Amino acid sequence: MAANKFGRYVWLVDLIKCHPYITFKEISDKWENSGLGDGKPLPWKTFMNHKEAVQTIFDIIISCDAKRGYGYYIEDADRLEGNAFRAWLIDSYATLNQLQADRRLEKRISFEKIPSGGKFLQTLLQAMRQSCVLEITHQGFGKSHASTFQVEPFHLKVYNRRWYLIGRSVYSDDIRTYALDRIQNVVITDIKFEIPNTFNIDKYFEGCVGIIADAEYDIEHVIIKAYAWARQYLSTLPIHESQRVLSSDDESITFEFNVRPNYDFVQMLLQQTDQIEIIEPQWLKDGICHIAENIISYYKK
Repeated sequence: MAANKFGRYVWLVDLIKCHPYITFKEISDKWENSGLGDGKPLPWKTFMNHKEAVQTIFDIIISCDAKRGYGYYIEDADRLEGNAFRAWLIDSYATLNQLQADRRLEKRISFEKIPSGGKFLQTLLQAMRQSCVLEITHQGFGKSHASTFQVEPFHLKVYNRRWYLIGRSVYSDDIRTYALDRIQNVVITDIKFEIPNTFNIDKYFEGCVGIIADAEYDIEHVIIKAYAWARQYLSTLPIHESQRVLSSDDESITFEFNVRPNYDFVQMLLQQTDQIEIIEPQWLKDGICHIAENIISYYKK
């Protein structure tokens, strides 16, 4: 499939996603001004072909409500929003479409550079697709030298600008997480494997914030109080999917979580500096106090 055709399909999904009820004429007008159609209206046949392709490629159904003036909408739009990969793909490609259509925007949009992933992503995806064991050379943080070993690649995950491979170590039989920017070499072997039926990536990271699936931490009920700018920041960008508002007033918002209070979760709390307060559990509150005391000691030398 030509890249420009794929971009047109994404453009159509993104348009209807942003305008939940839109007529064909409105779609055609948007197309004419988008830069994708060379300034011409969208032909009806092209629209129908794109609509069919969207269903085939993305499993997204674009329907028409004849009772409301023949407006188009996405069926089960909540399911689309719940699929992180498809939502990310559509949003990313929609932005790329705009850059390609109008080069004047190119220097007005900045992206974060992800310091890992690109070199080995295709190889990892191929191994996952073919269910082949990988032989990787990996040097973890704090290690004086690299080690070469075999891994069954289960899953790829992006977190905090880094790609990670989640897989089972053939030698230790443990499921581990490997940062791709710490991998020095990858070779696909002829050894086949099967992902256990018991493995579920959502269950594996249940209660986790970030990339550390730390089983030594149980899922606990955590309550924090956010002040000043952290109130709006956490309201619009939750730390974890379990985040809920317990109460609020003019000065603060109290949030609750059901999480594993591991290193990544604590780091997310510390990012809010002095704008949050841990209410419970007490041991986490004490831990934050200890970190604060250490920080103060650095500046009192």
